[in-house]
Amino acid sequence: MFEQQITAAASGKLKMDKDLQVNRLGYGTMQLTGPGVWGDPVDPEGALRVLRRAVELGVTFIDTADSYGPFVAERLIKQALHPYKEDLVIATKTGLTRPGPDDWRPVGRPEYLRQQVELSLRHLGLERIDLMQLHRIDPKVPLEEQLGELALLKEEGKIQHVGLSEVTVDQLKAAEKITPIASVQNLYNLVKRDSEPVLEYAEENGIAFIPWFPLATGALAREGSPLDEMAARLNAKPAQLALAWLLKRSSVMLPIPGTSTLSHLEENIAAANITLSDEDFNTLSQLK
Repeated sequence: MFEQQITAAASGKLKMDKDLQVNRLGYGTMQLTGPGVWGDPVDPEGALRVLRRAVELGVTFIDTADSYGPFVAERLIKQALHPYKEDLVIATKTGLTRPGPDDWRPVGRPEYLRQQVELSLRHLGLERIDLMQLHRIDPKVPLEEQLGELALLKEEGKIQHVGLSEVTVDQLKAAEKITPIASVQNLYNLVKRDSEPVLEYAEENGIAFIPWFPLATGALAREGSPLDEMAARLNAKPAQLALAWLLKRSSVMLPIPGTSTLSHLEENIAAANITLSDEDFNTLSQLK
């Protein structure tokens, strides 16, 4: 498998909201920060190398958030990749504050969201953010106020598209009444499929579905398991099959596996070259 050229382009194309085209295997930056997604990475130069290598391997969609660090991941992206390639789409998120390591708290006040968008523009070195995702809906603030502010920023030309993260179908429908939604980012992988209804709605309505934590295999990858045996037969790793399964599961799927090492990055991108047969896909689908 690794004798083939490793490129994210082998994953195929996804057109987001009709005018934003990306390769369907992206890269997530959460693991580039320090422990607890807090502070600078242990190896800053290594983080820059991973970002540059991701783009070299055909990644055209990079996902980040103002809360990663906070702002550490966004600054690393700018340092590594600015000025950006014309086809590179950078998606970021706002709406979670960070009092400390592993501490995440939703804040959706309009003035806060506006402030964070302005800071993300500065930290990323952009005049317009391709995709700004509401990291979490703040239950203390009316949804109309949260998304209304992002819609206003879109009208002002500071955001191109609006996305959501960790939402239900009902929340997604409510959001669409306020502003067009280009993407939804929910926890979804081979062993955790609670968001299946959201994925199905996204498929029906042409919304990009970005599964976070896409590499999870859990006990399914134990020695001698069907997943382990399939990986051996296909000369692949279980996590690669988990990515290949996601890519085959839906044409709107946009996995963003993250890593802080070059070797794991190349393994992840190589999953784009794995073509599962219908039989193998069905076998994996029944393993949850």
